[in-house]
Amino acid sequence: MNRARIPLRKRLLVRLLSASVLIAVCSVAATAWLAVTTTTRALREEQGQALADDMDILARLSGYAATHPEWTGVQDAVRELSAVTGRRIALTTTDRTPLADSAPRGTSLPPRAAATVDPLRTDTYTERGAQLSGTDPRVVGPYRLTPGERRELDSAAHDRQACFARYGMETTVTRTPSGRPVVEDADGTTSSGYVPDECADGRLNTPMPTEEKALTALQGLAAGCLTRAGLDPGTPLFFGLGTSGALGRDATPGPVFGKARGAKAMRAAQTCLEEGRRVQLDPYVAPVAELFLGGGNTGAQPRWDMSPANKAKVVGVAGLVLAVTVAVSALVATRLVRPLRALTEAAQQPPDRHARVPVTTRDETGILAEAFNDLAERRERLEAQRKAFVADVAHELRSPLTNIRGWLEVTRDGLVEPDAELLGALHEEALVLQRVIDDLRDLAAADAGTLLLHREPVPADDLLAQVAAAHRVAADTAGVTLRTDTEDAVWLDADPVRLRQVLGNLVANAVRHTPADGTVTLTARGDGDRVVLEVADTGTGIAPGDLPHVFERFWRAEKSRSRRTGGSGLGLPIVRQLTDAHGGTVEAASTPGEGSVFTLRLPAAPPPGDG
Repeated sequence: MNRARIPLRKRLLVRLLSASVLIAVCSVAATAWLAVTTTTRALREEQGQALADDMDILARLSGYAATHPEWTGVQDAVRELSAVTGRRIALTTTDRTPLADSAPRGTSLPPRAAATVDPLRTDTYTERGAQLSGTDPRVVGPYRLTPGERRELDSAAHDRQACFARYGMETTVTRTPSGRPVVEDADGTTSSGYVPDECADGRLNTPMPTEEKALTALQGLAAGCLTRAGLDPGTPLFFGLGTSGALGRDATPGPVFGKARGAKAMRAAQTCLEEGRRVQLDPYVAPVAELFLGGGNTGAQPRWDMSPANKAKVVGVAGLVLAVTVAVSALVATRLVRPLRALTEAAQQPPDRHARVPVTTRDETGILAEAFNDLAERRERLEAQRKAFVADVAHELRSPLTNIRGWLEVTRDGLVEPDAELLGALHEEALVLQRVIDDLRDLAAADAGTLLLHREPVPADDLLAQVAAAHRVAADTAGVTLRTDTEDAVWLDADPVRLRQVLGNLVANAVRHTPADGTVTLTARGDGDRVVLEVADTGTGIAPGDLPHVFERFWRAEKSRSRRTGGSGLGLPIVRQLTDAHGGTVEAASTPGEGSVFTLRLPAAPPPGDG
């Protein structure tokens, strides 16, 4: 595309400048707006965070009181909370006797307490909604289960969960502070909907001995209150597993009592139960304490009045930012567009030019220029390889065809009799031609991804034995010793026909390049989820400069075109293509004058009968 044909509004430089101006204007406007609103918002967020911290402090200290009969040792918890929240935290008794304080000794207390810490009368902590009884759910007291009871209930909970799973109901098991497990729905709510009859065994809703003992004591503690309220102290109570997951916390008058006596008597009985529960749990919790909080208090929120002087400053800064933005954008855009134009001109060159562009930067544009140069170099190399490949294919096909044609012509002219020796020579040349065509067909199928593999578990020892037997005659004729060495129970996940073709090509090359009295060794061993196959010879070896090219098509170390000394030049490329198709790798290592080693790494398969 010619640069003169690009409309001004679509040029990269203009678009970058327009985008920079728009960004600068939006940035200035956003900065002015944020300057007015940020302070107020920050103060509101700070107040909200302080309130959340206060609630967290009260919940943590209430939890401590719920699990300790005394405040001894609370000093460490107070210091930790103070370090996390940045607030001063002090605990005193109801008569202002200090219990714990994060401030240095002698620091005066705030004039008023922020809250009262009493786990038996609280509505600040909740695990699931409001605590109607006003008792911290972490107060367990005599309802704490023994280890044996926990194990029994855990077994019942897992049985219930497995039963639900059989009906397609996903549940989880959680544990309450008393140690009782609770089966919950997948969304975290207590499983209280449809329960199949098979799962409704009642084991999780039955009080354990420890709980029964505590519930009996609770009934006795509530008896006096019931008598004073004019109710029967033997009023039956209903103890169920409610939202707290602990028996006793959800104790209520029985349903028969509620129907017989009415709502007023029901409320009176409930009040008696709550009073009895507090008396029962009182020995297990810390005494009532006053919580004092200091630091982090905020006063009135400051307001920023946008005076004319401040407006002038904002406008001046905005103009300066806009000017600097435009200047920097113009400079950057110019430097960015210059190498892009060079890339465009190079890309418009004819394909045979293989143009290059100078790499002037080390940023993304420089990387793009390097990638373009690499692409041009690869294209040039591929073009050269394509021409060489066409020439090599023509030569490989022309040689046997020329021989066949020559023998046929002299036979037609009566110069040679068509005896068995002549027909054998023609047949050999036809086989040479067929092998070249088959090799080209295999490579074409591998390149197109249409090469079919029939995978099956293949024992490595049988595979190597078959390959060695197939090449034994050729090796004996060349005076080369052919050996195999395998580990026991090594199996491959491969196509045995194609794998024999791979190893056959390697063995044929090894025998061809190994002098008499030399050795070619085939080995197999396991390596994790891979099987390593090696074809090693004691032949002439490969020069270090030739080693990277051994898997290229029609490449020969001798640089000659004789099939009798170097093969067709397609054997090793076929090895690489077939190995890649199996999901494996092939490597070549060689020392000139000592020999070469070709290593295959292929997927392993478990022996039949192991899985």
